[in-house]
Amino acid sequence: MVVDLSRFQFALTALYHFMFVPLTLGLTFFLAAIETVYVVTGKQVYKDMAQFWGKLFGINFAIGVATGITMEFEFGTNWSMYSHFFGDMFGTPLAIEGLMAFFMESTFVGLMFFGWDRLSRQAHLAVTFLVALGSNLSALWILVANAAMNVPQGAHFDPDTMRMQSDSIVQVIFNPDAQAKFVHTSVAGYVTAAMFVMGISAFYILQGRNKEFAARSFRMAAIFGIISTVAVITLGDVLGRLDYEHQPTKIAAIEGLWENSHPPYEPWLAFAIPDDEKQKNHLEVGIPFVLSPLVTHSFDTTIIGMKELQTQAEPRITSGIQALVALHHYDQTHSATALAEFRAHEADMGFGFLAMKHAPGQDVAAITEDQMQSVVDATKPDILPNVFVTFWSFRIMVVLSLWFFLLFALGAYVSLKNRLNRNHLLLKLCLWSIPLPILATEFGWITAEAGRQPWTVFNFLPTYLSASSHGVSYMVFSLAGFALLYSIFIAAELFLMFKFARLGPEHDAHHAQSASVHVVPDDVFVTGMGD
Repeated sequence: MVVDLSRFQFALTALYHFMFVPLTLGLTFFLAAIETVYVVTGKQVYKDMAQFWGKLFGINFAIGVATGITMEFEFGTNWSMYSHFFGDMFGTPLAIEGLMAFFMESTFVGLMFFGWDRLSRQAHLAVTFLVALGSNLSALWILVANAAMNVPQGAHFDPDTMRMQSDSIVQVIFNPDAQAKFVHTSVAGYVTAAMFVMGISAFYILQGRNKEFAARSFRMAAIFGIISTVAVITLGDVLGRLDYEHQPTKIAAIEGLWENSHPPYEPWLAFAIPDDEKQKNHLEVGIPFVLSPLVTHSFDTTIIGMKELQTQAEPRITSGIQALVALHHYDQTHSATALAEFRAHEADMGFGFLAMKHAPGQDVAAITEDQMQSVVDATKPDILPNVFVTFWSFRIMVVLSLWFFLLFALGAYVSLKNRLNRNHLLLKLCLWSIPLPILATEFGWITAEAGRQPWTVFNFLPTYLSASSHGVSYMVFSLAGFALLYSIFIAAELFLMFKFARLGPEHDAHHAQSASVHVVPDDVFVTGMGD
């Protein structure tokens, strides 16, 4: 129960936080692009665009930072076993993120907001680019840490300390999963920002306000969005290929593939209702000849199904139990024989941890020969993630991505033809689609993290062993507190975003004009004194 509550609390805080992250990542480079056009052309409308969209970025940035900081503390409070086991690997990228990226981002964001009249155009543009770089570097280091959990490399397990010890920070940084995931996540943020700007611009056009401002913003967002959507779909394919190579259970769950595929005919399932308990699908609707080239990039490669993956896990579970028994003996005796026995089975240690759940008293050393097969059979289903959640979260993300591409393409075409005023349906669709990229990124994150289960560190540390030993009442209380606090943050975000979006850029222009009218020149005071 405590593990489930800990998982739910972390999922809740992560999903809350991730509502703000993509828009922050995307708006920074969108602002840099707008300001570049302003510096090159000198046209006031582009400065107005940069200042107005920058204000909305600032609201989102502030609340995103507030929701993100608390997440890092949860690793120590709710996931102490994970922090002990994997802290050396996970903590280093997060520390670098704080020292290198977050401090840079936080330092220059103030100059970006308040330096318009204090810096030259070129200097302010450089500051805006540094804010964008800092934001995206933050994402890079966080995803480096996440990739180490998904594809552990550059480390080894030390039986004396019972921790994963770092061998090569270079391997951690250049983990292929980290590179692909970083670019995919960043580009998803660009899609979010493009839809945000395009939707609000559509609102102004529908109301007949700020026509030049809205038309230019709409056009830039649509073109930005087309490029970003193509990139996010392409990089999603790269991530799928990496999952096929390193996390076969995740890719099988994503595709709802219980049995081995039969290339080249095997269909890609557009619709199905996976039944985790019976290990079968209901109401399958598929597209033939698509699955093998989509996943393996060939027409004749077999994809291993979940049932076969369970069968393949059987010897690893047995070997993992032997590894834990040897580790227990080594901890008591520190004998070379016990250490050698552990090293022989070390690669399967994580599967032994999984089997502990089904061992008598959760002690694998207590498993008799007669009990071994029943423990192995009980453990085999545990290697699979929740197939229904993984399958459908992936498809929702894919459908939304295709919708974004269609909307951006139509928006760019109509905008370039100067026909926006005649296409009210398209403008309304853009307005209503503002929250959809955030929803798509949330489902993408669910696909990645739910598909990694039952592991916090893939094939090394199961999730059920990673949590702290809190009481249920503590977890319920903290969960309720986080839910309430984060709901207040979201309410504040929505209130401020709606308020300033409705006021529009003319509100900023009016205040700037009022400020200039009320400035009293020095010569007035001189004249007054002379009188």
